[in-house]
Amino acid sequence: QVQLVESGGGLVQAGGSLRLSCAASGGTFSRYAMGWLRRAPGKEREFVAAISASGGSTFYADSVKGRFTISRDNAKNTVYLQMNSLKPEDTAVYYCAGDLYIIGLRVGRPTYWGQGTQVTVSS
Repeated sequence: QVQLVESGGGLVQAGGSLRLSCAASGGTFSRYAMGWLRRAPGKEREFVAAISASGGSTFYADSVKGRFTISRDNAKNTVYLQMNSLKPEDTAVYYCAGDLYIIGLRVGRPTYWGQGTQVTVSS
């Protein structure tokens, strides 16, 4: 069973940056594709970004492409989400997620979830 713990959320002004981290334990991290999803107030959960198990492939939602960067460090069992040029519409709870298959992340139905971390972007 894989456990995921997010950190790095907070309050930031529009145009600012935040870096989310997700530490994984309980499994062989390098086997899993990892990603981030988010749920904004009153909205459905949506895919944000994903990275393949090796780190060689990345995928982004159109809404964050060019502003967010996902990366991973398999030696540290950690995945990151660097968020730049933040907008008020990025305000959401951000969830770290993992799955053996990256499609599970991209369709918003991964096997493993973290508890989430709040990101609030003020205008």
